[in-house]
Amino acid sequence: MMALLLLATAALVVQPRPAVAQGPLRIEITDGVIEPLPFAVPDFQAENGAAAEYARSIARVVAADLSGTGLFREIPADAFVSGITSFASPIAYADWKAINAQALITGAVSASGDSLNVKFRVYDVFSGQPLGEGLQFSGAIGSWRRVAHKVADIVYSRITGESGYFDSRVVFVAETGPKNAKRKRLAVMDYDGANVQYLTDSSALVLAPRFSPTGDKVLYTSYETGFPQVYVLDVATVGRQALSQQPGTMTFAPRFSPDGRTIVYSLSAGGNTDIYAMDINGGNPRRLTTTPSIETAPSYSPDGSQIVFESDRSGTPQLYVMPAGGGEATRISFGQGRYGTPVWSPRGDLIAFTKQNAGRFHIGVMRTDGSEERLLTASFLDEGPTWAPNGRVIMFTRESQGATGAPSLYSVDISGRNLRRVVTEGAASDPAWSPLLK
Repeated sequence: MMALLLLATAALVVQPRPAVAQGPLRIEITDGVIEPLPFAVPDFQAENGAAAEYARSIARVVAADLSGTGLFREIPADAFVSGITSFASPIAYADWKAINAQALITGAVSASGDSLNVKFRVYDVFSGQPLGEGLQFSGAIGSWRRVAHKVADIVYSRITGESGYFDSRVVFVAETGPKNAKRKRLAVMDYDGANVQYLTDSSALVLAPRFSPTGDKVLYTSYETGFPQVYVLDVATVGRQALSQQPGTMTFAPRFSPDGRTIVYSLSAGGNTDIYAMDINGGNPRRLTTTPSIETAPSYSPDGSQIVFESDRSGTPQLYVMPAGGGEATRISFGQGRYGTPVWSPRGDLIAFTKQNAGRFHIGVMRTDGSEERLLTASFLDEGPTWAPNGRVIMFTRESQGATGAPSLYSVDISGRNLRRVVTEGAASDPAWSPLLK
């Protein structure tokens, strides 16, 4: 039996310090080219011997989170004019201005037994004042990376005005073996590829994992019976159960509703594939589409009122939007090529999709009415977008070409900048981002 996985490794307690004046430092995020904001993160101060190994590691994760967005540029430590010797010491703003640091992040770490406490502050160097109030997080030592991600989320939010996405996880399909005999199992990791843990073995083909809105359950499709069938897996216990299925049918492409009470999925029977919905606790499935075509890849709008899906009812795969309870669907994709795997942004303003056109695959976004289509990537094979919790970044699968080609995970922001590979131990596909952890 595999080890149990706890998404919320430990409760992290936020303790505000006295508020101070808000500085003017702010990144205005637009679709244009952004000059990354220079920032400095000296190693956090270890307040006792047990904290020494964590003080630097936490600072490094914070720096990597911010730099990885493409919005921030870290100033290396060898450029520092002065250092931070105590969390309580006054800031020598002139020394940080001299190296053009616009933001400074300082922190201190203490550890006792299995407990860790992290204090931090963010400073607007050029205005010479703290940017917001200081905070501290407490948790188990084993959750130190979570603490670092939460610190980075606060810094990101204060400087951009948007919520962060670092304290989140991604479920995906980990792949091993030759291209013609892949073995696949479900895995979950931190958003940056760390802390990988496996949820299933590789005895059966698994596809399309999807987190619940609370991050405690995962829907996925398994071929362990020889035919695709949807399962619900409890992340903490790794217990699972099959979605109720009618004899002679196949179910796949599942996704939760925003309130987590309903599962929407595709069901294939008698040569026809339609979209159905079912309560998470069981009951009779409700058929939402009735056309003689293939309808699949449904995704709810954040308010749960609509569903976007893929259908070939017009002759080629295109994107449609319909009421969540079924009914008349409106086509929203009209560009050249074939469209699929639509996913509604958590902000509600955009729909991400996969597009195939002229021998190339793309990840793109469009408004919910199909307007303002923008292609963010282009390659031999890009597919399966998933949104970061703040709706700013998209992760997807990119497969390389040739006999030795393999899938990897990549991310890109919604302006099409900052394309980055997410490092995993082996081949990986089908990512699905969790909500922010609690």
